[in-house]
Amino acid sequence: PQPIVDFMVKSIQHILKTEFRRSLSHSGVHIIDPFVGTGNFIVRIMREIRKTELERKYKQELHCNEVMLLPYYIAAMNIEREFYEATRRYQPFEGLCFVDTFELAEDRQLALFTEENTRRAKRQKETDIFVIVGNPPYNAGQVNENDNNKNRQYGTIDQRVRNTYSKDSNATNKSSLFDPYVKAIRWASDRIGEEGIIAFVTNNSFIDSFSFDGMRKHLANDFDAIYILDLGGNARTGLKVSDSNVFGIRVGVSISLFVKTKRKPSQQACIFYYRTDDLWNREEKFEFLYEQRINAVQWELIQPDNRHAWMTKELQSDFDTFTPIGDKTTKAADNGNGAEGAIFKTYSNGVNTGRDAWVCNFQRNALLENMQRMIDTYNAELDRWKRLSDPKGNVDDFVVSEGRKIKWTDRLKQELEKEKDVALSLEKVRSSLYRPFTKSYLYFDRLMNQRVYVFPSIFPTPETETENRVICVAGVGDRKGFGCLMANTISSIDLAFEKNQCFPFYTYDENGKNRQENITDWAWKQFQSHYQDNAIGKWDIFYYIYGLLHHPDYRKRYQANLKRDLPRIPYAPDFQAFAKAGRQLAELHLHYEDQQEYPLDLIETPDTPLSWRVEKMRLSKDKTQIQYNDLLTLAGIPPAVFDYRLGNRSALEWVLDQYRVKEDKRSGIINDPNRQNDKEYIVRLIQKVITVSLETLKIIEAFPDLGTHAH
Repeated sequence: PQPIVDFMVKSIQHILKTEFRRSLSHSGVHIIDPFVGTGNFIVRIMREIRKTELERKYKQELHCNEVMLLPYYIAAMNIEREFYEATRRYQPFEGLCFVDTFELAEDRQLALFTEENTRRAKRQKETDIFVIVGNPPYNAGQVNENDNNKNRQYGTIDQRVRNTYSKDSNATNKSSLFDPYVKAIRWASDRIGEEGIIAFVTNNSFIDSFSFDGMRKHLANDFDAIYILDLGGNARTGLKVSDSNVFGIRVGVSISLFVKTKRKPSQQACIFYYRTDDLWNREEKFEFLYEQRINAVQWELIQPDNRHAWMTKELQSDFDTFTPIGDKTTKAADNGNGAEGAIFKTYSNGVNTGRDAWVCNFQRNALLENMQRMIDTYNAELDRWKRLSDPKGNVDDFVVSEGRKIKWTDRLKQELEKEKDVALSLEKVRSSLYRPFTKSYLYFDRLMNQRVYVFPSIFPTPETETENRVICVAGVGDRKGFGCLMANTISSIDLAFEKNQCFPFYTYDENGKNRQENITDWAWKQFQSHYQDNAIGKWDIFYYIYGLLHHPDYRKRYQANLKRDLPRIPYAPDFQAFAKAGRQLAELHLHYEDQQEYPLDLIETPDTPLSWRVEKMRLSKDKTQIQYNDLLTLAGIPPAVFDYRLGNRSALEWVLDQYRVKEDKRSGIINDPNRQNDKEYIVRLIQKVITVSLETLKIIEAFPDLGTHAH
């Protein structure tokens, strides 16, 4: 959008003047758009250059790259036309290269398209660049492995990311650091040398996402000044305005300017931050960009903490004094229940199947049919692979990627390369909590699930579901809002919040034997000592935690902390009250199907045949009624029910969303929640979840004070 381009170019001009006593017109200020598209940034920069200097800049100091042929030609036309409009003379633009910018960073001989293109690329590579501007591509990876369209790997740039941003990150999953826009920032940081300006409009996740801590560390060390204009628009955080994204996409967007000078002192960069109003739509954000210039923005000076977090204003310092619910050090300790430093010895992500449509289904027989079809396809591909004359072939190019026969993941391809065969097993069909108050059958298998994590030791057998319980909480970096829910069966990684982390009371060997309590003896003694009560047991602590995590004051006060850390547990004044409340909540949430049905009004449509079948339910605009099907409307929904939320939805809305007939477009698989042997189940479930929601709110409202200093 032009307002973004205008703001960025004007900002570059201002920084050149104030920091370097130069301008876009000055000799020696070489400018490049490494991802030029159709040329918008270069055209706008040309309009900012003095006409008396334009021809020299045009011939010598404007550079850009494009890797797609059609935009390459359009960019050439647009840039040459702009020069013609300014000078009334046609001059071919020789600063445009048909090349992948990241390829230019590779240390090898160039041979690109034509001799003229190779000459241009070589000249650009030998040029000292002072200003880098543009809109890098951004997508962290392919959504579906069957597409076989992974982001291209680049030896030099990828290694630079590994040696810097990734090496210094404390995150476990670092895949987002290899998003092309991150590579672009890494490339640009190296390309400008000792001084210069980078101006990019990109995904804004690097600002506060946990996995980008190493990147933030290096940015603060590499530059003198950083300006971040956060335009918001991340759909995953629950937008307050539907059209608030400036690109009309789902990821948040920011304009970033990174300034490097030769006179940098020893301290880290000054980081300036401004976020546009979350209630603004895209047009209001464009208007702001039209009216503002970098020197007029009311910047907030950011003070990063020692963990390289930039958004520290909302963080509460006392959170760090509480006891961790779990941490990597305790989890890795080899002294079992004698481990110290955290409440739970081990914990696990929810199961990440990588192929939900295939391995999760409301209907057991449908699940088995789907799995048999996929396993047959896999084994057929394995047989072909074994007969290859060259066993080192490219598995991506080899396998059949027919979406109606199989769903590949990178791990399944790796297992095929290892020549591991598969057989269908009825024992692997398990019950799972797929979403809040939504049970589904799961084909629980290390090979057919992308990652099972620690769950084979949490619920190794159906029998363990009768005694074990897990507290599920939002994982680090969750963007949907904190939540927690108790389960007594295998749960999904996307239960109601991202990166679901599960804390079990028991762990087992994978055959279901050797049951161990998972709350550490160290934590048990800490609680007994603090409350001077040796009668406190580990189950009491378990339920105390579950109760406390529901406390509204805890969630509100530590909202920012809970986005970057797993929960830490304070000592509230009244332990027993929280333990009792937590036990009550657990019984409600685990046994939701046994609760009383809330009395709704079932309104029938005249002259419509009897049917309990659901296709897709709809909530009325005032949220007082549910259109169940053509016959039934469920009326009288109490407004308070929507106050019990898990992630970005209420419990009732999760049920309405999940209990519908779904068809997976790629595989053609149908997931039908209707029960032939219990046709009224879904209506009863809705009434019971309403009861659960209202009773949950009653328990929460009766919570005692959390304590102002609950250490």
